[in-house]
Amino acid sequence: MKPTLKISLKPNEKIYLNGAVVRADRKVTIELLNDVQFLLESHVLQAGQASTPLRQLYFMVQIMLMEPEGAAQARDMFRKSLPLLIASFEDPQISSALKQVDALVSEGSVFEALKTIRSLYGLEAKAMGHANDAATTLRPIAMGARA
Repeated sequence: MKPTLKISLKPNEKIYLNGAVVRADRKVTIELLNDVQFLLESHVLQAGQASTPLRQLYFMVQIMLMEPEGAAQARDMFRKSLPLLIASFEDPQISSALKQVDALVSEGSVFEALKTIRSLYGLEAKAMGHANDAATTLRPIAMGARA
């Protein structure tokens, strides 16, 4: 049996579990006992924050995880956007990671794809000439999506 994953939520914090939105009314720790796709509220990118190409890609992938009814449309948009995005970056590290993102999404490892995209924000800022914008305002993703 796979190890379980414990997640602590603050009062009124949301977690997105397999497309469902769950909010804790008090501080709580939940234990995920099986495979589940999840996203903590602090990892959610709002549409207005999708201000760079990689953040826009992140937003598309995020929709696949959070909104099952919109997943097919988000996946189509992702499939059309990704080749253009790969071609637009000269940095081989970004291009390689985006190919990995493609494979992760194809395998259904959407959460891992999100982690990979977020890890590229600093490189994207450098490539776009915004070295001071390398830090993201979102908390880094530090845990896996599967229990």
